[in-house]
Parts: sequence; C-alpha cells; structure tokens
Amino acid sequence: MTQLTVEDFKTMLSVALKNIKEREDEFSRLDAVIGDGDHGQAIVTAMTAIVNTAQKGTEFKAMLNDIVFTVMLEVSGSTSTLLGALFLGMSDCASGTELDAAGVKTMFAGGLANVRRQTKAQKGDKTMMDALIPAVDAIQSCPSDDIREIMNAGAEAAIAGAESTLEMKANFGRARNYGERSIGHIDSGAASWSCMFASFAEALN
Repeated sequence: MTQLTVEDFKTMLSVALKNIKEREDEFSRLDAVIGDGDHGQAIVTAMTAIVNTAQKGTEFKAMLNDIVFTVMLEVSGSTSTLLGALFLGMSDCASGTELDAAGVKTMFAGGLANVRRQTKAQKGDKTMMDALIPAVDAIQSCPSDDIREIMNAGAEAAIAGAESTLEMKANFGRARNYGERSIGHIDSGAASWSCMFASFAEALN
C-alpha cells in the first residue's frame, strides 16, 4: 500500500471508534483506579464527533481542521483537548487527497509535535504519551514504503507502550496524588490511545 487516501483515513477513524466503543467500560474501569472513572465515555464521545465530522471530508487538511473544530467545540475535557491537538498538528502537515509513506510519517510527526505543546508529560509519566510517543517514533523509524507496515509498526509500539505503564508511578493529573498506589494498573489514556493506533493498522490490513 503506497498511498493513503482520505477514504482510507475515514475507515481508520471508524474502526477506531468501533473498537474503542467495545472497550469503553474497560477504559473507564482503568480510569476509576486513579482518576474520575469517565475516560471511556469521554473518548467515545470525542471519537464519535471525530468520525461524524470526517465523513464530510474530501481533502486531508480541510477534513482534519474540521475535526479539530468539532471536537474542541462540542466535547469538553482533557481527552478532547489532546485529540484536538493531535489532529491540529496533523492538519498542519497534510494536504491533498492522497499521502505517500513519507506524507503519512510527516502527518503523524506533526500530530505528536502539537500534542507536546499541550502537555509536559513525557514517556514514563504514565499517560497517553506512553502510547503516542512510541507509536509515532516507530512510524518514523519504519524503513518500509508500505503504509500498512508503517502503521503496523506504530500499533505494536503503542500497545507495548501502554502495557509498560503497568509498572509506572503516575506523575500527572489527579493520578499523581496516588503515588505508589498508581503502580500495578495500566493507564487508561495509554490504553485507549494504543487501541486507536491498533485500530488504524487493523483498518488497512
């Protein structure tokens, strides 16, 4: 697969919504350990708005910008802020109706760069960044020109990153107040964002 079309990207988002919906209760249970317990509902709400908006898109930059506007306007909370930041950064680095492998890598790199502007969280802080950073790093370093292989690499890294949060102590948000008690549970944001990247890969295979 040497080109990613706008329609391919819509499918990626739709599969992500389906899989995140199926795990909504799991993500909320994880969040309840060291948070508000509403992360599953929050990310389903945000992804639903994203998918509905994307359906009208015909070109990458405009579609991604519309997604950002909708998710930031219609959905409150940190989940929509961070997803909005991801898609805004992607929109800055994507245009046209098709992306080649280099274009896909550039788009996701732009997304991560903009999320970094919204949060000081780093890999190892037990947040969604533990899935996002490894995923984008793996996408960047994948030597293949096959977009399926590139997204598979990102998915595997995101899943491994989320699993690594099991042994981490939380350093951000309400979760940091739990100190050592936050160890032994996967971070809900890392889990849901890894599901998103795994879904992106699934949609292309």
